[in-house]
Order: sequence, then structure tokens, then C-alpha cells
Amino acid sequence: MCLGIPMQVLETDGFTARCAGRGEERRVNVMLIEEVPEGGWVLVHLDRAVRSLEAEEVEPLNNALDAILLAARGENVDHLFADLTGKVGA
Repeated sequence: MCLGIPMQVLETDGFTARCAGRGEERRVNVMLIEEVPEGGWVLVHLDRAVRSLEAEEVEPLNNALDAILLAARGENVDHLFADLTGKVGA
């Protein structure tokens, strides 16, 4: 299974971008998408940006990725999906 990681563009030359997200920084190929400004967000698969992201998409994506990690360890993930479970503030 291949997962996309939301990453924020720190600097770009139009061909690649230095991006940061989920505790790491890496150089990403951005030639498949329209230009994303510094501070913008991209969804990264295998060191390639596959699409730009709106800022409000980042938190739900990170919550889903966190849930995968927690579920793999057998931990509760309900707090990451309060908007879906109706347990807001739980």
C-alpha cells in the first residue's frame, strides 16, 4: 500500500521543492503539479508531489496517518475522528 504524506513547501525552484512534514524534511519532485508557492502544501508519494493541498486538508490527512500508526499498535483512534464519531472533545 502506498500512502501520501502532506508536506509544506519550504523553498522551490519549480522542478523540486524542499518540503517538511510529519517530522522530516526532504527534496520532492514537483514537476507533476502546478507551481505551489513557499508555505503551500502538497501531497507527496514516493518523493513526488502528486497534487497541491488546501490548508484545511492537512489536519484530517495527518489524523488519518496517525490513526493508522495507533491502530497498528492496538491503541484507540476515536479522538482523531471526533467529527465522525460524534465524540467531540473526548
